[in-house]
Amino acid sequence: MSPIYSFPPIECPAACVLVLGSMPGVASLRLQQYYGHPQNAFWKIVGEVLGFDPAMAYEQRTAALVQRRVALWDVLASCMRQGSLDAAIDDASVVANDFAAFFKSHPHIVRVCFNGAKAESVYRKHVAHHLGEKRVIDYVRLPSTSPAHAGMRFQAKVAAWRMLADGQ
Repeated sequence: MSPIYSFPPIECPAACVLVLGSMPGVASLRLQQYYGHPQNAFWKIVGEVLGFDPAMAYEQRTAALVQRRVALWDVLASCMRQGSLDAAIDDASVVANDFAAFFKSHPHIVRVCFNGAKAESVYRKHVAHHLGEKRVIDYVRLPSTSPAHAGMRFQAKVAAWRMLADGQ
């Protein structure tokens, strides 16, 4: 099994909200796009919550996030994993992204939204205790937009994700 690598963040210096996934899945890695799997509801949910067309080209969707002061990244810079499931991430192989540098260059971040439980757990285990961050950041776990998280209806996910717009 070879390591897999995350993407650079979608960001702007004025971002107020940071959305974190764990690690892109196979379809996203192949496309080199965040949430590239056609059944992942991320872009549909975020488009509805932030008021943009989720059917736009990828570059337009990421520009819509930046315009709304929302940054997008993954907790992990690299790891080993068979397939796309978060449960398959080999914990011994985990390398976290450099959040100390990210928060230093994004002083307006006041909310971090985790796209599911795995993003939150790896952040808390591999990042949070190393930060020494002085500012107050609101951390919120949102329901996963993954097709593997089918136990919650789409509109319930949209309702939970509405708080994304509150941090702008």
